[in-house]
Amino acid sequence: MRIACALLLVLVLAGCTVRKPAPVVDRSPQPTAPVAVTPPPPPEEKPIPTHTVKRGETMVGIALQYGLDYRELAAWNNITNPNVLSVGQVLVVAAPGSAVASTQTGPVTTPLATSGGPIEARPIANTPLAKVEPRGQKVPYSDRALAQLSSEGAGASTVPVPPPTPVPTPGPATPEPAPPPAPTPADPDKRGTDREEVDWTWPAKGKVLAPFTEATKGMDIAGKKGAPVVAAASGRVVYAGAGLRGYGKLIIIKHNDTWLSAYAHNDNLLVKEQQDVRKGQKIAEMGQTDTDQVKLHFEVRRVGKPVDPQKILPAM
Repeated sequence: MRIACALLLVLVLAGCTVRKPAPVVDRSPQPTAPVAVTPPPPPEEKPIPTHTVKRGETMVGIALQYGLDYRELAAWNNITNPNVLSVGQVLVVAAPGSAVASTQTGPVTTPLATSGGPIEARPIANTPLAKVEPRGQKVPYSDRALAQLSSEGAGASTVPVPPPTPVPTPGPATPEPAPPPAPTPADPDKRGTDREEVDWTWPAKGKVLAPFTEATKGMDIAGKKGAPVVAAASGRVVYAGAGLRGYGKLIIIKHNDTWLSAYAHNDNLLVKEQQDVRKGQKIAEMGQTDTDQVKLHFEVRRVGKPVDPQKILPAM
């Protein structure tokens, strides 16, 4: 009787035993948070260039100082009579809107967009079950049944579950190589600089009386009264008159947005303002207006800055 009760107790305990499932570890990669990108600072506005009128200055002289057409300078400042200026008057010496810094034009870095949402752990198809549940059976008592039940309980094991295959996440995009730096412009005062922009020739035939200096801003060429004065390069006449003290009868030619040339002390002016002229075209006759001898005072300016003409003119 005791033996029967013990066997019955063993059968009941074996049927109620539940095997613990093997631990499942989620090894899928966690979603990466988007990288915070600091927005570029707003473009910095540069101060608008201005000029304060001093005693004795004229609109033509100020325009020559900055390499401008005096008509444009007057229009930018809403001046109807260029001959009337006040001491202390502030003039804008740049086209409207040209002094404001432009927005960034270089390569723009954008945040990398995340593809899809968070990665979820999903069961992998066609894999063995992660756990095996025991089945309770009613078996007639026998020594053989008891031995078989004991061997099944000792030898049963859970089937290991292979870890899920990691899903690769997109890495940061490879930045495009930066464009090569622009070549540094050469010194504008060297011979041959910007010869591609302006094709120069000598404005008159004669001996150089006085070379270029920072004080004179140009050079003097000797000659006879009435000798031809020609345009040193093609362009447009932006001034023709005698309104600039110390220059006599003066012609100013604007060749492009960078270069202009000036011809002073002429006797007769043969061109008018806003007239287009060709390189080598006769524009005046040499004289001695507002000076003590017959000569041509010749100036070349790059963005208003005086340049030594002999460094850009062809060799004689």
